[in-house]
Amino acid sequence: MKTTTDIKTGHVWSIWLDLTVITVGFVALSLGVNIRWVVDLMIFSIVVLSFDLLYGYMGHLSFGAMLYYGTGAYASALWLANVNQNALVAIGVGLAAALLSAALLGGIAIRTAGAAFALINMAFNEIGFFAVRSALKGWTGGDDGLSVNVNPFLGFIKLHLEIPSFIFMLAMVLLVYFFLKTLMNAPYGTLVRAIREDENRVLFLGYSALKAKWITFVISSGLAGLAGALFTVLRGFVSPDVMNPFANVDMIFAVLIGGAGYLYGSLIGALVFLLIKNYLPILASEVGKLAPFKVPQWELWLGIVLLIIVFSWRQGIVGLVQVKLARRRKRV
Repeated sequence: MKTTTDIKTGHVWSIWLDLTVITVGFVALSLGVNIRWVVDLMIFSIVVLSFDLLYGYMGHLSFGAMLYYGTGAYASALWLANVNQNALVAIGVGLAAALLSAALLGGIAIRTAGAAFALINMAFNEIGFFAVRSALKGWTGGDDGLSVNVNPFLGFIKLHLEIPSFIFMLAMVLLVYFFLKTLMNAPYGTLVRAIREDENRVLFLGYSALKAKWITFVISSGLAGLAGALFTVLRGFVSPDVMNPFANVDMIFAVLIGGAGYLYGSLIGALVFLLIKNYLPILASEVGKLAPFKVPQWELWLGIVLLIIVFSWRQGIVGLVQVKLARRRKRV
């Protein structure tokens, strides 16, 4: 029989193994494709991980993650443009802005559930999108966006260069993964999963489901804001696209492809989704040159491919692999 110490030791080794595999995976990927694309993938991966915490683990679908991603991005940009150009401080400002806005708006959103929860977050996202495009365009630059200059990170790491930006973002992905993995292995993670399974049972056991949902919402939104701040610091430019409500669909598909409720699934789903989104237009263009008829726009094929993947693998890639491995163990 396993003791508590054995379980904790197993969790520690599991986390270190995961971090090693992730590191090897991203390094191997950087050898085959453009490093800047891999850096963009890492930023997207953090957003997907944050969304998986809310949807995959707690079971709350939201169409508002881009609000906090954009909040982090714009808060960092405004700090860099108007206060100072310290990269570390700008990242902290973006994270703090996302956490504060999530704490305020989350107090309203978490009192709803199901479709109402998803739509109220979309409404908040739409308001934020309108604000950065029109209402606050004197600060944000509107559709023209906002360009900023960033001093070297810690005084000597030039994040606009490929290798430093890759190493920096790899460290950030590993840090976020470590944080979420540790959180989900803790008793709090059990509480979050229990809310997904049966919120009434959580209330019956004497736990405050509302408080747990609020904390989870704030953590998820804060991580999305962190990704937005990292985007601003690495790219030196921000536009309303970082708060586009329609971009929430990207994260939803990425989580569903990889497997909701699996941190590994978020990373794999982010990779597969971006590969499809980036290379499908090229494939559609080549097919269009050879076909004797007009080929539909690549967006149509993207939707078809994603729907086929999602409906074929209901549990996502990671879930499908785990089911097959479990069946094989039973046979043995």
